[in-house]
Amino acid sequence: MKEQEIIRKGEGNSYDYSQDHCFVKLASTETNGDLCIVEDTLKPGFYLPRHHHKIMTEVFYFLEGEVKLIFDDETITCKPGDTITVPPNIWHAASCEKGGKMLTIFKNGQFDLYLEKLSKMTAKEFADVELMKTISEEFDIYEE
Repeated sequence: MKEQEIIRKGEGNSYDYSQDHCFVKLASTETNGDLCIVEDTLKPGFYLPRHHHKIMTEVFYFLEGEVKLIFDDETITCKPGDTITVPPNIWHAASCEKGGKMLTIFKNGQFDLYLEKLSKMTAKEFADVELMKTISEEFDIYEE
């Protein structure tokens, strides 16, 4: 990035999936892969399966609703104004029963490129377990 950049409300690369709607507020390509920021509107019933990252740190800042972050030894209910940081190698999952909104900062991650790749996939590709595992691992997302 050579100069300031403003991305207004409702702007940024937009990815609308069945469980959430994401706006990329800072692309990893603008920070040499060091940082990515995503505004994520979680739809009611949102569930993100248990996973971890080997390199990436995630910082979640909650804007609306209640989101449960599920760790191996505890579940934390996060509310607007709460922030939680998940370093590499920490297994976690997330759920949001009624819907909510959060900002996620990805340090050393290219989550925006992962979202872009997913947005171009077919239903058949999503159903291919091995393909999904390969793509996830390409972007430092490891499931059980």
